[in-house]
Amino acid sequence: MSFLFFSDPGHGWLKIPRKLLQQLGIEQKITHYSYQRSEYVYLEEDCDASLFLQTMKEKGIEVKIVDRRQDNKSSPIRSYASFVPEIEHGRV
Repeated sequence: MSFLFFSDPGHGWLKIPRKLLQQLGIEQKITHYSYQRSEYVYLEEDCDASLFLQTMKEKGIEVKIVDRRQDNKSSPIRSYASFVPEIEHGRV
């Protein structure tokens, strides 16, 4: 499976479909340091992306990361809503 990695001079995020986090059983473990927009979650590179990648490895799912680095300006991802698990929104 391939996933996009976005970064700016200060941080990076891995774009993952929310449904995949739910299927893996880790949605409730994602921190508010990640962002969300539409059906995607942008996992912050330090803890949340590492958790995702480790979980995929444990399940034997190969991951390919496609880099979308933005070296000279702030990423628009920073303006997205902070991540909140769907169950906290009253949805399942």
